[in-house]
Amino acid sequence: MNKTIADIDFSKNNGLVPVIVQDIHSKEVLTLAYANKESLALTQKTGNSWFWSRSRNKLWMKGEESGNTQKVKEILVDCDSDAIIYLVEVTGPACHTGERVCFHNVLQNK
Repeated sequence: MNKTIADIDFSKNNGLVPVIVQDIHSKEVLTLAYANKESLALTQKTGNSWFWSRSRNKLWMKGEESGNTQKVKEILVDCDSDAIIYLVEVTGPACHTGERVCFHNVLQNK
């Protein structure tokens, strides 16, 4: 089923929806970020991944400072229309630490 931005439920998390960023080829989960209506619209318009930074309280495009960009090839919406996946082609690592993915730490038992 096709969805539009108007279908996305931004009401549950202060105007934000979680965005899982996934490599379109390997299906590896790269990161989790948040989008508001404006950043999602910019993503659709430009083909680059745009997000809302909760810590900096501003829009940001992945790679605008690092050059490690994510070209969004497809956007998937979950069944409740309150979470999305960006399927991307990547240039460089996804994590600000330089790791390929943000999920590189293992939670260990005591």
